[in-house]
Amino acid sequence: MKRLLLFFAYFVSAVQLQAQNPEISLKFKDAIPVLNLGTFHMGYSPDATTTEFDEHDQGNVAQVHRIAQAIADFKPTVILVETEPFENEALWESFQAYLENPSMKFDNPSEIQLLAFEVGRLANTSRIYGIDYQEGYNYSIGYQLENSMDKDTYFRYMKLLNELEKQFPEEEMTVLEHLKMTNDPRYQDILMNINADILTHTATAGNSEGADEATKFYHRNLVMYSNLNQIELDKEDRVFILMGGTHTAFFNMWLERSPKYLLAPVEDYLNAVKN
Repeated sequence: MKRLLLFFAYFVSAVQLQAQNPEISLKFKDAIPVLNLGTFHMGYSPDATTTEFDEHDQGNVAQVHRIAQAIADFKPTVILVETEPFENEALWESFQAYLENPSMKFDNPSEIQLLAFEVGRLANTSRIYGIDYQEGYNYSIGYQLENSMDKDTYFRYMKLLNELEKQFPEEEMTVLEHLKMTNDPRYQDILMNINADILTHTATAGNSEGADEATKFYHRNLVMYSNLNQIELDKEDRVFILMGGTHTAFFNMWLERSPKYLLAPVEDYLNAVKN
């Protein structure tokens, strides 16, 4: 117990010292740079919320490729995308085919083919992996559960978001504007709320129905983060992650705290996109 108390006292002192002295870091000296970019799904997605986007429109493709050119300046050696690990062999083969023929046509391209592959081509990236994990949950329980003890908070929040959506209509945004919004920390807070945290306000007396559903979504993202941590990386690697914005929000939280990874400022790369 004495050792534990001493360790705790040392840890608190170290944290306080770090806050006072920005030169003191809780990151490893060889922390791996990570550019964690949130996106909307540019092709078919089983997700409940999707964005209207014509993935075959050449104007849209050109916009995405300009963004890829800016992201490629990060020089990633590893790219991680939102497919499951069992698909890695097929993912690699598809990526290799694209490298050999960048003008090839995909029947149903997504952000993986349109953005991740082009970043990899421009940056000469040597590895690409999927880190997704599927787990269903009832994200609509807030509307469905009767006799919820704090339903007023849930419905007031949804009304607030509906009003915001009217002020910032996604269908009128360019691809770049949409990505800048998706990677804004305030918007990522919204994504975490509507997909998980706000569900904790949905419960009947003495129960936790909403929290139980939110837990499933947290678990899904934790497994995805675990999939990242199972990929062999060294101090020479630079990792570009491309996923839906909600997964990006969860990862930002964990990557920021991790001693192993060092988050690169996404906004710097998006602001560097050329018109």
